[in-house]
Amino acid sequence: MELPTIQELKNFIIYSKYRNFTAAANAANITQSAFSTQMKKLEDIVGVCLIERSNKGSHLTPDGEVFYEKVSHILSDLEGTILDLQGRHGQVQSLAVGIMLSLGDVHMNRHIAYFQKHHNEASFRVYNLEFRELLQWLKEDKLDIVSLFYLPTVDLSAYEKVFFGEETFIYYGPNMELSSNSVTAQFAAAQPLALYSPQYVMNSYINEYFTKNNCPPAKTQAWFSTPYAIMNYCQQNRIGALLPKRFLSAMGVIGGYAELKPILQIPCCLVYKKENPKYKTIQIFIDYMRQVYHLKK
Repeated sequence: MELPTIQELKNFIIYSKYRNFTAAANAANITQSAFSTQMKKLEDIVGVCLIERSNKGSHLTPDGEVFYEKVSHILSDLEGTILDLQGRHGQVQSLAVGIMLSLGDVHMNRHIAYFQKHHNEASFRVYNLEFRELLQWLKEDKLDIVSLFYLPTVDLSAYEKVFFGEETFIYYGPNMELSSNSVTAQFAAAQPLALYSPQYVMNSYINEYFTKNNCPPAKTQAWFSTPYAIMNYCQQNRIGALLPKRFLSAMGVIGGYAELKPILQIPCCLVYKKENPKYKTIQIFIDYMRQVYHLKK
């Protein structure tokens, strides 16, 4: 039985994150032609269609979604096992970091990369999961630290928390007619809208925002699991979405958006266990994050 290579699986995970061949190929640092060839070969090996392609773009098939969930965990576990074994022999101190899928990992990945330049002894495994799964993995000690949006209704009293700012959401609609640099909640709700997957906590935030402003979304047309996929879909279609302003800035987006009125801001925090045996290493990383965001202890 022929099996896919690690690189083919990694690139499939990259595609699943962006849901766009051009963006995924750029992230993988290979040509789009080479990337497409790898994905076709992967499908041939697996024996099912993983990516649906059309003139309007591409997306994961139901089989592709299942494959992505399984493979992302398998590769993360493999990497984690290797790093843990190295740690047992004093080679590295590995931290498992969980990041909300709907938050986007671009900023945290940059923080980790910079941190590692100055702390060569540290190593990280990054998992992109949804809110409930992040907390479950933290409880089961599969994660050492998680970055997530703060929900007042969720009991985090068993953990230590460090708030590192608020995420401001804006209306992104590069193919929509935006006549000013701000739009009302009513305007956003009345337009074709792309949202996060219905089961995601992020959806409850956005729906609560519209509910408070007496304007439930009237034309939700698409649902996605990551801000990358939402952004790319908006770029290819006449549709809008509410996305983190910092995320769009980090992705190089310089237009096609407007501020929301009233504003939508969500607190962000790092959560971890004090009794974690890696607590000292966690604290070194937390101290670094405090410096980045100018936070007091």
